[in-house]
Amino acid sequence: MNATLETEVTQLHAEICAGLADPTRILILYELADNPRTVTQLTEALKLSQPMISRHLKVLRERGMVIATRLGPSVEYRVSDHRLIEAIDLLRAVLRDHLNHRAELAGAFADT
Repeated sequence: MNATLETEVTQLHAEICAGLADPTRILILYELADNPRTVTQLTEALKLSQPMISRHLKVLRERGMVIATRLGPSVEYRVSDHRLIEAIDLLRAVLRDHLNHRAELAGAFADT
């Protein structure tokens, strides 16, 4: 196997995949996709506690997936690279197609 590919895949898993491993973090990224938001705004939008949102933002920040900017007493977060949203959308499309295929198979099986 190509050593460069293996190194990149290991890094991808450690950084990007681990950052997306919790659905809440994906929802946070979607909330930040169009506009920067503060922790308070994310808390209201996602109906989650401030400590929980802050913990997830810390993980996303550590992996370079969000950028934090201090605005006076608050911090505003934004997606660091919009290709993250495109990648998540692509994975959702793959999942949707897979589920549709499984449903079709189950329907064909039920008809026999």
